[in-house]
Amino acid sequence: MFWYEEEVRLLEKRNDRERAHPGIIFYGSSSLRLWETLDEDFSDRKVTNLAFGGSTLAACVWFFERIMADYKPKMLIIYAGDNDLGDGRNPEEIFIFFQQLVLKAFLRFGEIPCFFISLKPSLSRWHMADQFKYTNNLIESEIIKQNGNWKFIDVFKKMLDKSGHPNPVYYDHDGLHLSRAGYQLWQSIIKEKLV
Repeated sequence: MFWYEEEVRLLEKRNDRERAHPGIIFYGSSSLRLWETLDEDFSDRKVTNLAFGGSTLAACVWFFERIMADYKPKMLIIYAGDNDLGDGRNPEEIFIFFQQLVLKAFLRFGEIPCFFISLKPSLSRWHMADQFKYTNNLIESEIIKQNGNWKFIDVFKKMLDKSGHPNPVYYDHDGLHLSRAGYQLWQSIIKEKLV
């Protein structure tokens, strides 16, 4: 996990005033970190972006206490797991990391509303689509079974075209990260869930 240290240290240095009133914390990988219009896309709410580049769900669990220290959010929104599969981990491992994250979030924040954004159907990782679908299914099923403060936000289906493949309009040139249209889609899907 040492390769994340530089970014994690920067997140630890965020100002104290922000920690008391962060509003909604977005936490996870570069799909969130690169959301440059997050503040304006959620201008009706206070948002704080604590995502860090290339992070896995494993890394989100590992650094959770350090990054979240003294924060008092109203809600927590997570996107991670994509890179875990890309690194060769299996869906069951990611599911265990999700369970660990749920526990850490509860211990730090209690039962605030928490949201897990489904893994997206990336063009560059479409050859692993079955693993992505299975991971999403494991996590969504757990959230439904627990029937608690966690909700599942499904972006996977809405990012597909009519033929059932990832719609290129939602992706940057690398086929992995989101385009402006991709973020606009995520904004509308997430806002529906936050009502």
